[in-house]
Amino acid sequence: MSQSVINAGILAGCYLLLFALGEFLYHYFKVKVEITRKIVHIGTGLLALLFPLLLDNHWLVLVLCGLFAGVLMLSLRFHLLPSINAIDRRSIGSLAYPISVYGCYLVYDLNGGRYAYYYLPILILAVCDPIAGLTGKRWAIGPYHIAGAHKTLVGSLMFLCSAMLLTVGYFVLFCSAAVGSSLIFTVVCVAFLSTLAEAVSRDGYDNITIPLAVIVGLVLTKSIV
Repeated sequence: MSQSVINAGILAGCYLLLFALGEFLYHYFKVKVEITRKIVHIGTGLLALLFPLLLDNHWLVLVLCGLFAGVLMLSLRFHLLPSINAIDRRSIGSLAYPISVYGCYLVYDLNGGRYAYYYLPILILAVCDPIAGLTGKRWAIGPYHIAGAHKTLVGSLMFLCSAMLLTVGYFVLFCSAAVGSSLIFTVVCVAFLSTLAEAVSRDGYDNITIPLAVIVGLVLTKSIV
């Protein structure tokens, strides 16, 4: 058995523990579903950051993401995992997440293992989306509607700022990029496109549109490294 297969099994166990943590917080500490859902959302993204390091081909990622998509589908069908599913709105976000992770890994894999294709989309999805959701609900200032999506100016501004910080941090810390007009243009483009994607998406589709927008922004600015 290859090390990558073993690693995939370890990652699967970590995801099960993450789901169990969400259920524990929801049932025993009565943490609201919007919070447990965000905890699982962030944890899922952080664990997904290990994929390029621990898994050596996209087929293992496909199997892993497919298994968890299946688990989530069954949980919806049989009303399980309320820490993720017990929300009062229609959302495909939990199902879209593993699809998005696999899509980002496939783009990364097909382009010679260029890490920015994978890490920036997953980081912005895992961190900026929950920040926008939580701050938008906490300070519901400037509500607006685009394409049927209900958002707030505060939430969108927090998404934009956090996306800019993550993008500049990634290029400076991991790519040794110099702070200049080229980097600033890349940061603004990636942050703006991903913020726009979040603003116009509803029902959990932002779990797909946000990573896609990040990749488009990187391609447009020719900053994939």
